[in-house]
Amino acid sequence: MIKMGKICFYNGLVLMCLLYSFTTSAQSTLTLSQAIRNGLANKKNILAGKLDITISQLQTKSLYQKYLPQVSVEYQYLYNPILQTSILPIGVFNPNYPIDANKSVQFGTKWTQTAGITATYPLLDLSIRRHISEAKLQERIVGLSQEQSEYELAYTIAQTYIDVFLDEAKIKSFIADTNRTYISYSLLKDKYDEKRLLKSDLNKSKINHNNTVQLLSNGIAQLIQDKVYLMFLMGTNDIEKWGFTIDTTFSIAYTFEDMDGTINIGQLPEMQLLSLQSERTILQEKSEQAKHIPTVGLKGYLGANQYSNTFDPTAANTWFGQSYVGLNIKIPILFGESTHNNIQQLKIQSDQLRAKAEDKEKQYEQEAMTAKINLENIQTQLKTQEENILLSTESIDIFQARFKEGQESASNLNLEEANLQATKVNYELIKKQRLIYRLDYLKATGQLTILWK
Repeated sequence: MIKMGKICFYNGLVLMCLLYSFTTSAQSTLTLSQAIRNGLANKKNILAGKLDITISQLQTKSLYQKYLPQVSVEYQYLYNPILQTSILPIGVFNPNYPIDANKSVQFGTKWTQTAGITATYPLLDLSIRRHISEAKLQERIVGLSQEQSEYELAYTIAQTYIDVFLDEAKIKSFIADTNRTYISYSLLKDKYDEKRLLKSDLNKSKINHNNTVQLLSNGIAQLIQDKVYLMFLMGTNDIEKWGFTIDTTFSIAYTFEDMDGTINIGQLPEMQLLSLQSERTILQEKSEQAKHIPTVGLKGYLGANQYSNTFDPTAANTWFGQSYVGLNIKIPILFGESTHNNIQQLKIQSDQLRAKAEDKEKQYEQEAMTAKINLENIQTQLKTQEENILLSTESIDIFQARFKEGQESASNLNLEEANLQATKVNYELIKKQRLIYRLDYLKATGQLTILWK
């Protein structure tokens, strides 16, 4: 029975280790900067955002076409079943008729053709310049929106990378814990088989061991889940490529030395975006004001008309040329809308954006300060936990040796095992929180790009 129990425990442990080995088979080592760059290069929503930038640039280019001459060709062939009739004062033109004599006369022909070219060229139209300025600003806004999406993706990738890094560290610790608790269980099992130990003490030891085995199983499952999610963030579709390992120098390179209080909140894409959106409302105000400015342009026409009472497009002496070149001036008076109301709305929007930017800046400053305070506090917690783990591990080694010699009780050994498990779990949580606080600090101070640039 003893051997069978040991075989079962060892088999479970071996299966766990094999599964862990499979999930971390060293196909390649993935650094944090590589993970972020892969995500920025392959994630579909990032690629779609880059297309938005291209679309915005093309829209700006199309506006420049309005400075070029606009040329159109027009052709009409009309049949007039009823000709227009007008009343002429023939008495004015012919003294043989009374002065107030009139006569009805039909004008036109049954068939008319018109063919010509019309060209217009803007000499003065401030609305074009305003629209181009808005379009250029919109390009920058779209670009900053893309940077903000990339910034958020990089932050999420870094979070997940930290999770995977800590998952691997925890599994190594869980394997050592499982081996240690099994040794303790074996010692108590031998005492129990010799009728020198209560079953309740043996059960507590087995519970401790079962808990460490379950923690190992949970850790492996969490590692697989986090790796799959990291691959998704990197835009990797091939599930077979999940056998990467985290850079073992990550925790060393991920230092806290550069936390000198430098804050570049103004460089954050979100802050620049709010600033440009406020600037855009100012340009839109100017565009509304420009609606009242006259536009000046040249307009010319070159063509010919045919008048005929029969359908004969080539009839001789029925075609008459027509052309003109002139200055075209338009003075807007009414638009069907209130430009004053539009301008007031834009001013209110500008005030809203400025207020939002000020509030956002204060929020980032608060987040940076909070992250720094938490980091300073958590450093002391880690030192305390590391010392406690070292002391508890040393105590368990002593308890195991003393119990083997019959100098220590099983309850004390079980209690110390349970306390060490709880301490280690708490230690891993604190380590993760330290890295997350560090990440939050970099994000809030506009320094996140140092992770991949």
